Amino acid sequence: MSNAAYPDSVRRLIEAFAAMPGIGRRTAERLAFHVLRQSPEEALELARAVQDVKKQVKHCSICWSLADADPCPICKDPRRDATTVLVVEQPKDLLVMEKTGLYRGVYHVLLGRLDPLGGMGPESITIDALLVRLDQPARNSRGEAVTEIILGLNPDLEGDTTALWIAREAGERGIRSTRLARGLPSGSQLEFANPAVIGDALKGRTSL
Repeated sequence: MSNAAYPDSVRRLIEAFAAMPGIGRRTAERLAFHVLRQSPEEALELARAVQDVKKQVKHCSICWSLADADPCPICKDPRRDATTVLVVEQPKDLLVMEKTGLYRGVYHVLLGRLDPLGGMGPESITIDALLVRLDQPARNSRGEAVTEIILGLNPDLEGDTTALWIAREAGERGIRSTRLARGLPSGSQLEFANPAVIGDALKGRTSL
């Protein structure tokens, strides 16, 4: 069906869905017609949820994660170890870490990574805010001094570049830097691993 065959409001709804990542034209049309089939109350609840997200969700002023309170629940939780900061690229990476239930420190979300060829320098992400946390304990979670930075960045060229930059800055301040272990995932086979993964596995080998 051509755009002209749709009422203007339906056409705009389809175009709004189609502008979302991973949503093609056919899927956008199905979503639009799903909304049309919903009761007015259900459709308006969806609209209110979108509106509330845009109005209420902000970046935490300490860790830059997404939250509807400032500071976020993790940064103000007295049960978390505020001296240890796990640095990740995006809020979704933080959520992956939290799902494990194993990490009890706090976080810093960079909102990107260094990519000189792509025009992403330190000023394009929240590295400056991280350095402020290292230099001024009062600006860290619950006013505690940072003693360790854990680098939880993606294991690729840009992630490694960013990790090295942060590790250098932390080292100049006498703060320990570590990174998440890398290597062969459990249950995998050597023949399917790429050389970089095998190299990391060799460097990070442990005693039995």
